[in-house]
Amino acid sequence: MASSTAKKIVSEIPTWIRVYDDGTVERPRSFPLVPPSLDDPVTGVSSKDIIISQNSKLSARLYLPKLDNDKVKLPIYIYFHGGGFFFESAFSKLYNDHLNKLLSVADFIAVSVQYRLAPEHPLPACYHDCWDALQWVASHASKSTTNTEPWLTDHGDFDKVFIGGDSAGGNIAHNIAMRAGLESLLCAVTISGAILSHPYFWGSQPVGSESVTNLEQNMNRLIWKLVYPCAPGGIDNPMINPMGPGAPSLAGLGCSKVLVLVAGKDDLRDRGLCYYEAVNKSGWQGKIQLFEDKDENHVFYLFNSESDTATQLIKRMASFLLN
Repeated sequence: MASSTAKKIVSEIPTWIRVYDDGTVERPRSFPLVPPSLDDPVTGVSSKDIIISQNSKLSARLYLPKLDNDKVKLPIYIYFHGGGFFFESAFSKLYNDHLNKLLSVADFIAVSVQYRLAPEHPLPACYHDCWDALQWVASHASKSTTNTEPWLTDHGDFDKVFIGGDSAGGNIAHNIAMRAGLESLLCAVTISGAILSHPYFWGSQPVGSESVTNLEQNMNRLIWKLVYPCAPGGIDNPMINPMGPGAPSLAGLGCSKVLVLVAGKDDLRDRGLCYYEAVNKSGWQGKIQLFEDKDENHVFYLFNSESDTATQLIKRMASFLLN
């Protein structure tokens, strides 16, 4: 006879996440966590974990390439991982491997943000965390900062600060860039550019080749309902649908350039294309680039990083950060 006290599932996205009535959450498809490494044996990249805020338990993994010159100043790339806002980690093998590879191609500092996940911390919590992480990085442009990270103060070029991410992380990068268009960063730091890789945008009205049936059961709608159940406007909230009715003008993007990456077999492809076109038509004064890998799936380069296509895409990202 089954126990009457057995846990019951109160919400789930099958194979991805289960939420129980006692508040516990299972994320079956998350990659294993791995420790940082000083002088990675494959890439030579060093990494370490730091606490940004004791109060909010906000943390990050920092990456530094192997340097021949201790005086060199490097661009800074603040990275927001993907995972639908509800799974994955800055400390997972998936993202640790990705950033090690990216830094092995080009010399810059990476700050991979460990933001709070939904549903334990519903949106907009992660947006606040990522903004706070950006402000923490910016604070190091001043020698008077009390929270000093030597990799940033010794090697960071605060005239070249970039943000970016994949999937949900690409969504976060967009929203952080929009906020930076309204609010100043510490020490007068500005965002040089943003990489939106296969960004997670959606809306109530299908675009392009998106299905026009079973709209309420679409995976992207289910995710948004899980992670931001009280979102004003629901799936047309500007944070998920920056081209929707009532969304602020994309001319307000607070960075100088944007790289939008899409994949031909990704169901988010058409949203990425619409975003690129909308920014182009908005009157924004920056420069936006679009690149499509026509025969690839969503964030393919994370799962098949040694393929020729992934290698070329990594080089494209690196070039954007260095030029």
